[in-house]
Amino acid sequence: MSERAGVVPAAGTGKPLWLLAAPFLFLLLWSGGFAVAKVGILYTGPFTLLAWRYGFVLAVLLPLLAWFRPPLPRRPRAYVDLAVVGFFIQVLYFNLSYFAFRFGISAGALAIIVSMQPIVVGLVAPAFTGERVGMLRWIGLLLGLAGAALVITSRAAMEVTSPGVVLLGVGALMAMCAGALYEKRFGAPQHPLVSNTVQCAVGFACTLPLALLLEDGHVDWSLPLIAVLFYLVVGNSLIAISLYLAMIRAGEVAKVSALFFLVPPCSALIAWGLIGEAMPLVAWAGMALAAGGVALASLTRIPWRYRFRRRAPR
Repeated sequence: MSERAGVVPAAGTGKPLWLLAAPFLFLLLWSGGFAVAKVGILYTGPFTLLAWRYGFVLAVLLPLLAWFRPPLPRRPRAYVDLAVVGFFIQVLYFNLSYFAFRFGISAGALAIIVSMQPIVVGLVAPAFTGERVGMLRWIGLLLGLAGAALVITSRAAMEVTSPGVVLLGVGALMAMCAGALYEKRFGAPQHPLVSNTVQCAVGFACTLPLALLLEDGHVDWSLPLIAVLFYLVVGNSLIAISLYLAMIRAGEVAKVSALFFLVPPCSALIAWGLIGEAMPLVAWAGMALAAGGVALASLTRIPWRYRFRRRAPR
């Protein structure tokens, strides 16, 4: 990217500064979302909470879309691709996750299930996107998973009591994997305002009927719930999702997904401070192991190729 485009590369890397900072900001915002969402469902139903979340997001995005008038996709297929990714992430991933919270899964337990995304993506990516995932990167991914598992299993509060709740978490994992792979295979660069608006509109259109049909619509409006919605709207929906999709377009799927191995340790730490989920000392060793695995998986230079031509912006 050039300075004329308003993006200055970091010295010696050729990458814009925002892209270098994106993993750290994404990790912080995404990890906090687990504990924050669990607080939110104490004040309303999971589908109702999501419907309000998407409603507020659209209330922010639509005026910005009208004010800035970013370039719109030129072909209808681009909207279809955005909608499919939005369905996987905004509808399936978040609804299944929040529903699991309603049935008692802890923030850390869900985080460890979702953290297996790099393994799933690493298995599927070579056939779906043409990326090569080398042996050293596999070692890093497995170390990251081992560290994340150590963090979660060392905490008594992380026990999951129902197989059905585990299946909800696995469903959320598969939805996030599907969204990442579809975005990498079929997605074309779009303005963040456009992609977020389309995807959150899909989330709102699918979640609102669930809230109306399955819940009574009761909301205990209070300062904690307002703070929860602010975090979920601004931190998760407007910033974290945009960073996640941007990082996918800028690098390999397996490399970007390796960030999820740091989510369980960070989520556990945030949940400990926010809702009192215990963090034993042995979990810190797991955090170090997960960080080392992510570093190995992310920094290893592995040649890769596509078996298809990337689509031009539409």
